[in-house]
Amino acid sequence: MSKLKDKLLKNDLIKKLLTNDKVTLLFSLFKANIRQYGMFIALIAIMTYFFFATNGISVRPLNVNNIILQNAHIIVLAVGMVLVIVTGNIDLSVGSIAAFVSAVAAVLMVRQDVPWQLATFLVLIIGLLAGAWNGFWIAYVKIPAFIVTLGGMLIFRGFTLVVLQGVTLGPLPDGFNRLSSGFLPDLIDGSNLHVLTLLVGVVFSAFYVISMVLARKRKEKYGFEVLPVWVSVVGALIVIFAINLFTFTLARHRGLPNVSIILFIVIAIYTFISKKTTVGRHIYAVGGNAEAAKLSGINTRRTMFLVYTNMGLLAAVSGIIFAARLDAATPKAGELFELDAIASAFIGGASAAGGVGTVFGAVIGALVMGVINNGMSLLGLGIDWQQVVKGMVLLLAVWFDIATKNRR
Repeated sequence: MSKLKDKLLKNDLIKKLLTNDKVTLLFSLFKANIRQYGMFIALIAIMTYFFFATNGISVRPLNVNNIILQNAHIIVLAVGMVLVIVTGNIDLSVGSIAAFVSAVAAVLMVRQDVPWQLATFLVLIIGLLAGAWNGFWIAYVKIPAFIVTLGGMLIFRGFTLVVLQGVTLGPLPDGFNRLSSGFLPDLIDGSNLHVLTLLVGVVFSAFYVISMVLARKRKEKYGFEVLPVWVSVVGALIVIFAINLFTFTLARHRGLPNVSIILFIVIAIYTFISKKTTVGRHIYAVGGNAEAAKLSGINTRRTMFLVYTNMGLLAAVSGIIFAARLDAATPKAGELFELDAIASAFIGGASAAGGVGTVFGAVIGALVMGVINNGMSLLGLGIDWQQVVKGMVLLLAVWFDIATKNRR
């Protein structure tokens, strides 16, 4: 960042701008928070590129909705995976657990005529138990997480094939399908814009402003350093604009999909857990230095067990979302889910060394992957080159993490 600024200062036309105190402050803030801002800026850049490359098709309301529907299951997995990576570990079994859960759900609903609500509840419990299985071997038997979850990937993939007997099972009940493929009803029938979606954008904007003001007052009350008011105002205006532009785009089609409610609940709950609870602080402490955390009184085994149990639960949620979108359970479901979730967490700023990562960053990372996949498909790029690009993006994200860490 300093080299870029020095280079720009050679231009007399912008020298005055860059030596302005406010602009210098912005440079300093960006440099101090480059890990958080970097991927968000990358997402904007990628979206801008595909906007021009596809002649605007990538930002049409229908396509934006498709991006949400196609990547909702990966976003859910990424939220859980970032907590696993924060502890300094990894989980390779999540795709197989998602597939196993969707298979059991399909058998219960199609072959056993179990109401879809009860079937959904039961398979969530199964996902929780699958995560607890991994957590037990990792936390209490002390087998490396890579080995345990690799074994879990094989075990639950095998169970999936056994349950489905090698065939695709469907169709699934309409109520179940609407969890992933349905849309929220509007307040006014026949309107060109989905009014409820617009109102959601306004409510979220108001909630963001109120939470930002309250957070600022808390910092001032306890004597913490706060940003200048003008920086906070500019940041708030950018966020509000982004929120309402997003909801306006969706309102031009069919509004918010039902799965967006699930995503919001998952993101809100795990953001709160990671930032505001004792369990969240313990997870980061274990990832930062497990021995120091243990000496300070943290039950590191229980923390690790809870992280993997939770990962199993979110894998079950992901499997439900995926099966509901496909309207079927297939033996091939869940393949490469774990790699997409891991890549999303790393692209979103999680550190391979543990102790660093945020839920919001994982969501941004999943969106980066989703936008790249969608944009390359619109351009007619084959799956072979899509894999190459995704691998390069992951490699660059980890390099960026290492480079910024070394600089600090």
